[in-house]
Amino acid sequence: MAIRVNLDVMMAKRKISLTELADKVGITLANLSILKTEKAKAIRFSTLNKICEVLECQPGDILEFITDK
Repeated sequence: MAIRVNLDVMMAKRKISLTELADKVGITLANLSILKTEKAKAIRFSTLNKICEVLECQPGDILEFITDK
């Protein structure tokens, strides 16, 4: 996949658990886990917005484009 999800890095920096983040964002633990493990095919802007709001970060802190060589 060309998009890497660095959600675990931001969660560690903010010292927040997956369960706590899921509760604050308002999505299921299962859906947040799918995103964190890079198994998601898409993310809603509203979800990304809420994650960034809770983690006090920018979308680029969570999502990274990796070029294929």
